[in-house]
Amino acid sequence: MTSLTHHRRGSGPPLLLIHGIGSHWQVWNPVLPLLEPHRDVIAIDLPGFGTSPIWPAPPPGVRPGSVPHLAGLVATFLDALGLDEVEIAGSSMGGGIALELGRRGRARAVTAFSPVGFWPPGGARWGRFVVGAARAGSAALDPLLPRLMAARAGRVVLCAPFYAKPAGLAVDECVAAARALAGAPGFSASRAAFRDLTPWALQDHGALSRIPVTIAWGTRDAVLPYRKQAFRARTALPGARHVPLPGCGHLPFPDAPARCADLVLRPAPV
Repeated sequence: MTSLTHHRRGSGPPLLLIHGIGSHWQVWNPVLPLLEPHRDVIAIDLPGFGTSPIWPAPPPGVRPGSVPHLAGLVATFLDALGLDEVEIAGSSMGGGIALELGRRGRARAVTAFSPVGFWPPGGARWGRFVVGAARAGSAALDPLLPRLMAARAGRVVLCAPFYAKPAGLAVDECVAAARALAGAPGFSASRAAFRDLTPWALQDHGALSRIPVTIAWGTRDAVLPYRKQAFRARTALPGARHVPLPGCGHLPFPDAPARCADLVLRPAPV
């Protein structure tokens, strides 16, 4: 797939930003002004999410919408831009894709915020439930979303699973995010594919051992809870830099934009 909706702005080494399941490139808005003076930032809508087209059929043996499938499509997109190795930051499912691209040798550095693939036995069920419930609620409440999100209490109730401080979020971005989640045609397949996601502890880490890797996790993450999953990440990737983000939620960018941008711009030493 060579055509993906994307935002590209800034100057410097290329930096690819990859959102999570049901999200869109605008999730990175809080950190873009901090990244673009230093990087050629390319924030994408994954295939089947945002306004990017749904994916083509995957190769035999690759599950549709899975991390390996989407990583392959993003690699094709990079090829179309004439880019080989780039710095990559990803969030949640996008964090898993960033790690997979790093494993395949397509990254100069990887920063993964609350990446998928480090859940304990049964942990994937909780994450699937939270995002599935949020999608169902967003779809059911669609006509009321502008009114609900305009109220502080509405933002707190509807956005709390993903953000530690939902009351401070911009109303229009909350509405757009909820509608992106409700309308993503790739959501169901990607959510189902989490059942088969191979734990990173069991994978060949490939080129990840040769590049800077940072795993950052909000300590108030309600989707992929910090305590157990960050511990498993430290065990599976002991050579990475592991950073807690105190007081931050699953999507830490509006909670701590300067800290998140700094982690991306200052890769960990190898």
